Amino acid sequence: MRQDGVHLDSSLGYLLKEASSTLHAAMEAVLRPLGMTITHYSCLELLAQRPGLSNSELARGTFVTRQSMNVLLQALERDGYVTRPAEERVGKVLPARLTPRGRRSLEEATVAVRAVEIRMLSGMTPDEQSVAYTALQSMIRSLRTGQGDGDGEGDGFIPPS
Repeated sequence: MRQDGVHLDSSLGYLLKEASSTLHAAMEAVLRPLGMTITHYSCLELLAQRPGLSNSELARGTFVTRQSMNVLLQALERDGYVTRPAEERVGKVLPARLTPRGRRSLEEATVAVRAVEIRMLSGMTPDEQSVAYTALQSMIRSLRTGQGDGDGEGDGFIPPS
């Protein structure tokens, strides 16, 4: 006997997955001609905003395993997008930094990715965008902690002006 399951027509989780999948495909489409994947782009973006992140920190920030990040960093270093010290300074940490080539590549990719985000948000008013951002932050917080007050306070959100 089948119990009443998730109704895909009204499941917020399913809709979020569809939105995520659609966003992923749109981002891959604009990054592919630039010779990048989303993980490649995300890694460069994280390094631009937080220079010196470790392999583990980059892996967490790009939602991949440490092993996958290590392979990517080796390729990015080989291709001249990042540099890492030859020897560890502390423990096994080899903090990566963008090279000028990495920065130029990131600038081009950022324009393409931002265009996708603008297209994604084009049907929403600034107030709707703010509400959506706050709601998504609350969902993430609730799932990570098992709780959430849903007020959006203290989550680092700065509404668009």
